[in-house]
Amino acid sequence: LEGTPDAGAGTAFTDVAGGAYYAQSVAWASANGIVNGFEDGSFRPGEAITREQMATILYNYASYKGYDVSGRANLSAQFPDAGKVSGYAAAPLAWANHAKLINGVADEGSTFLQPQGSATRAQVAAILMRFQQGIAN
Repeated sequence: LEGTPDAGAGTAFTDVAGGAYYAQSVAWASANGIVNGFEDGSFRPGEAITREQMATILYNYASYKGYDVSGRANLSAQFPDAGKVSGYAAAPLAWANHAKLINGVADEGSTFLQPQGSATRAQVAAILMRFQQGIAN
């Protein structure tokens, strides 16, 4: 969405080598408040992304772009596992659900948010397409 912005040299994370193929992207996203990493100063580039982390990144990017991020879904009314959402991700995930970016996952007759579950490649592709078509258009 941003093309190839210049991120400058270096990265704010202890585990992102300057020569890594993703270093410039991570540095740019960090410099613009889109990704924050973990409390220990790491980014953990090899880990799978959770659904709430994905929501937070998209929320931060939408905020950076000046898109409307004021909408919120009542997650507790829809998902029995809404109480498992991390504090930092509560507003971003409520926004992402309201914006129809991240929906529930049907399992055993109920629909779950699975905030700390990994997002599959298919889910990430669908979420990014929804973002592009519904938010960034």
